[in-house]
Amino acid sequence: MHKTRMGFIWMACLLVTAAAQTPQYGFQVIHVYPHDRAAFTQGLEFRAGFLYEGTGLNGHSTLRKVKLETGQVVQEIKVSPEYFGEGITVINQQIIELTWRAQSGFVYEQNSFRRLRSFSYSGEGWGLANDGAQIYMSDGTPEIRVWDPVTLQEKRRFTVRDGRAPITYLNELEWVRGELYSNVWQTDRIARISPADGRVLGWVDLSGLLDTADRAEKVDVLNGIAYDVLGDRLFVTGKLWPKLFEIKIVPKARR
Repeated sequence: MHKTRMGFIWMACLLVTAAAQTPQYGFQVIHVYPHDRAAFTQGLEFRAGFLYEGTGLNGHSTLRKVKLETGQVVQEIKVSPEYFGEGITVINQQIIELTWRAQSGFVYEQNSFRRLRSFSYSGEGWGLANDGAQIYMSDGTPEIRVWDPVTLQEKRRFTVRDGRAPITYLNELEWVRGELYSNVWQTDRIARISPADGRVLGWVDLSGLLDTADRAEKVDVLNGIAYDVLGDRLFVTGKLWPKLFEIKIVPKARR
């Protein structure tokens, strides 16, 4: 019992120390856009003026192309009801999509949304992102898998840690200026991750982004990060959220 209790104390100390040393960030809202309140957002990317969004829930999962300014869905296909749609990424004029527990994913032609093929992987599928040369995949654990973008075969993986503490529940991913950004499920935080070694470079606290009035109807967790490379714009939203936010990350004021 003593060893177990000491172990908990030791781990708590690690987490506190890591959090104290890792840079902390807040946010500034630049613009607010409408978002489909029925969209259970699992994956989000921005390409050539449009958002590409993968939504989840069995029987309700979709892949869609969305007009940023209005939230209008301009193109959509429904995912077969036996699949719970998860993260997506757009690369080489194709859209790659994960599913949650089926250990199956799909490849679509970007322009037509025509399904080209399916593929398999072990474990759960959560989030996807790419840097143009390789794909990053999360599965709810502290590990990030790195895939070849053509074969979708795993090349390597790394463990995400803040100091010495592994970070679990890494969810939706986005590649932003040489870093991986990841929503941490059931929190209002985004981890900024080094793709070289998995080190957490900073924490972005988005608490209070969605105000009380918007929570009058049912909403779920923060989930969905998209980056406009050409415009240097960062977008975030959540599952069943009525709004999508363009934000600027700013250093958090120290107390």
